[in-house]
Amino acid sequence: MIRPADTDKLLIISFVFLVAMGIAMVYSTSYIYATSRFGDGYLFFRKHVVYAVIGLGCFIAGAKIPYGAYRKLAYPALIIALIALIAVLIPGVGYVAGGARRWLRIGPLAFQPSEAAKLALVFFMAMNLARKQERIKEFWAGFMPNMLIPGVLIGLIMLEPDLGTAVCAALIVLLMNFIGGVRMRYLAVAALAALPVVYFFVIKNFGYMMTRIMVFLDPWKDPEGKGFQMVQSFIAFGSGGIHGVGIGESKQKLFYLPEAHTDFIFSVIGEETGLIGAGLVIMFYALFLYSGTRIALKSKDLHGKFLAIGVTFMIVMQAAINMAVVLGLLPPKGLPLPFISYGGTSLVVSMFAAGILLNINMRNNEA
Repeated sequence: MIRPADTDKLLIISFVFLVAMGIAMVYSTSYIYATSRFGDGYLFFRKHVVYAVIGLGCFIAGAKIPYGAYRKLAYPALIIALIALIAVLIPGVGYVAGGARRWLRIGPLAFQPSEAAKLALVFFMAMNLARKQERIKEFWAGFMPNMLIPGVLIGLIMLEPDLGTAVCAALIVLLMNFIGGVRMRYLAVAALAALPVVYFFVIKNFGYMMTRIMVFLDPWKDPEGKGFQMVQSFIAFGSGGIHGVGIGESKQKLFYLPEAHTDFIFSVIGEETGLIGAGLVIMFYALFLYSGTRIALKSKDLHGKFLAIGVTFMIVMQAAINMAVVLGLLPPKGLPLPFISYGGTSLVVSMFAAGILLNINMRNNEA
């Protein structure tokens, strides 16, 4: 039984607002596109609602399962994530869309293992950092396992290719290592050692990533081609002004902004609800960050602290990167906006993660 007195009200309020905003905006952004392409304007909205219902069940499960269970589930979750990420790369098994092999099909639904792999990494990092806290400053016992094991999963995500999710996962690992007490010089050396790998493995082998960087630097150089999406995103925010053009009144979703219900949904939020609506979205992510950090600080054990901070930053960091991309502050990365963008795996995993945060808070109150 989840008692209201045991819940974190700011966490619940921010969670409900963001999920509700996602349902409303997926309907607004996808109706005309789905009608034109599939003859069913409610297609994406209906699927998103189904995912939200599944996510709500996962949220309740996450709130009820004692978070200590994830200490035992860390290695099984890693192994399952590893198998799924390898399966994605097998021709005929992994589902290809948009030039990337990122999905596995489960009946009529597509599942993206890389989203779940991020949560598996948080489970592993929280367990290992808490267990090895006395030896965390040692190179072989504290640093290397926390870099090599996550590195395997991040490498597989890059092979899909999915640079955005890989970068997000790598930042989570670095952040948790830093908070866990790993020596800064080890992390600095790891970051420097990764630079040539990024250059030769990413820039040389995946030309589209270099194209994205060039588009980020000057989208107006090719506004009708490579820079089209970024330019349309800027136009959406400019059109929205302070108050927005009104819910459902976006012009950019009329086939100007490609698939506006996915990665660039924040652009339409800016257009339809203006600076006020976009500011509210940012504010509720900030409230989620504040709530998650407070839960981590209140936690009575190290595992709960690391798990709470990992889950919180997994969601908020991805949101920050997504919003920075659509505002032209970072190169495009293909990351969904947590709780809001259309995408079943991202929504379900994010809602489950929010449930875990709630459980940590409830256990703190019981203690």
